[in-house]
Amino acid sequence: MFKKLMAEGFGTFWLVFGGCGSAVLAAAFPELGIGFSGVALAFGLTVLTMAYAVGHISGGHFNPAVTLGLWAGGRFPAKDIFGYIIAQVIGGILGAGVLYLIASGKVGFDAVASGFASNGYGEHSPGGYSMQSAIIIEIVLTCAFLLIIHGATDKNAPAGFAPIAIGLALTLIHLISIPVTNTSVNPARSLAVAVFQGGWALEQVWLFWVMPIIGGILGGVIYRTLLEKRA
Repeated sequence: MFKKLMAEGFGTFWLVFGGCGSAVLAAAFPELGIGFSGVALAFGLTVLTMAYAVGHISGGHFNPAVTLGLWAGGRFPAKDIFGYIIAQVIGGILGAGVLYLIASGKVGFDAVASGFASNGYGEHSPGGYSMQSAIIIEIVLTCAFLLIIHGATDKNAPAGFAPIAIGLALTLIHLISIPVTNTSVNPARSLAVAVFQGGWALEQVWLFWVMPIIGGILGGVIYRTLLEKRA
């Protein structure tokens, strides 16, 4: 279990540092910024690379909504949920902390003013989308993400390709929803950067815990009851 928790912590560290790091350090870099597409790809690559690196140790969740969604789908034991989520949260905060240390080395950097890649709605949505829009998109996309995870890791699915499908799914999710909420679908990712933003992000982070968890559990239940092939 210790190795599983370490794998979850390190994987979530990499997701936050790589994904949010691309948004904070590279997205708007003068004329050579990577933009929304680059950030979306970065998030997908963090999951793809860590799924191959440590997925065989812990299952490669890196996300409390995934852990709870896999539990709802009958793929993960209830007794391990708490430990996994704690490891994910710690790993995410450490990743955000390292990113903060790097970003603060630039003259004029302000985590509060910049948002520090935090998730938000209303006036803090990149595109000015409402709370209703944020609720809907976070539930729908997390549900879809769990359907893809369940399907790609099903015993009847082609072996060895699950990390690619899951990484590309997360890329697509970001391409869809960065303008709406800056994309969460991951409570640990949302809390990690909100801690360092320290203002409105902490006030709104509840939504990015509740809605992805609802979506994740919904996805697990749908796959288990409607899609899973019975022996």
